Amino acid sequence: MRPAPRWLRRTLAAFFLFVLLWQGWYFGWVVWWRYVDPGQTSFMAMRLATLRENNPQAELRYRWVSYAKISVTLKRAVIAAEDDKFIDHEGFDWEGIQKALEKNQKQGKVVAGGSTISQQLAKNLFLSGDKTPWRKAQEALITVWLELLWDKRRILEVYLNVVEWGEGVFGAEAAAQRYFGSSAGQLAAAQSARLAVMLPAPRKFEKNPQSAYLNQRTQIILGRMQHSAVP
Repeated sequence: MRPAPRWLRRTLAAFFLFVLLWQGWYFGWVVWWRYVDPGQTSFMAMRLATLRENNPQAELRYRWVSYAKISVTLKRAVIAAEDDKFIDHEGFDWEGIQKALEKNQKQGKVVAGGSTISQQLAKNLFLSGDKTPWRKAQEALITVWLELLWDKRRILEVYLNVVEWGEGVFGAEAAAQRYFGSSAGQLAAAQSARLAVMLPAPRKFEKNPQSAYLNQRTQIILGRMQHSAVP
């Protein structure tokens, strides 16, 4: 069997070197953010660019607060609403993914996700919202790194600080100020539950924060919060 042409070997070598460096860039940031709080995520940058298309002076509402300064009720509410197996899984809720697939097949369209808090954080930190196979594969790899290199407390701390909670609103502190005129550490249980149920579609729900759906879902999460274990 004839060996591959030199140009092909060089092309493949260059490609694998590029992939290695690209993944190394992601990995380096995962290590860095284990100790240093993120200033801006990929998703924040994309949302800010979109806002500035209509208003060049637009800015995000975002203020980092430490884990200790976020109400335990919000931590419990978000886990209850978004990822009730957060403490126990290693980044992926396989049962939840299976249920989401079955539900989507039954409805004939995507109506459920199944992503864990760790997966959502991986996407928010680095990636776009495109639902391509490559993006999902990259998300999975970053999720594995987060789970290996960070503890659950750090994952939840960063998630609560960078997740979107409305038009240009990011993080628990900005959300608490935006909707309740309060700090993230002073949120009551009902307020925390309402913020948690907004997370799947915050820009949609902020237009009608007292909708019947949000009211009903808030009561459900209030009932489940007491069973949520937090790191």
